[in-house]
Amino acid sequence: MKDIMGMMKQAKAMQEKMQGLQQEIAEITATGQSGGGLVAVTLNGRGEMSVLKIDPSLAKPDEAEILEDLVIAAHNDAKSKLEAIIQEKTQELTSGLQLPAGLKLPF
Repeated sequence: MKDIMGMMKQAKAMQEKMQGLQQEIAEITATGQSGGGLVAVTLNGRGEMSVLKIDPSLAKPDEAEILEDLVIAAHNDAKSKLEAIIQEKTQELTSGLQLPAGLKLPF
């Protein structure tokens, strides 16, 4: 019975830590760049784009396709940085836990 109570306490503590982590992740940002910094995209922890900066030199009608590609590349760069930050924070929280292989956390 003591083992079950101990497990319940650990589960509750983990749940509280996970809630804290989700809040912390929601507040982080990651900025990606492309075109040598001509285009920059900032994402919040939920993966939503919050800032888009485009160097005015790219605002030429005949170069719209290049600009579109640079925005996509900057977004993808920011997203991969964001995912790395979330992965790192998740590993810090779950270090020492025996989670089933393939288990994805809900954020």
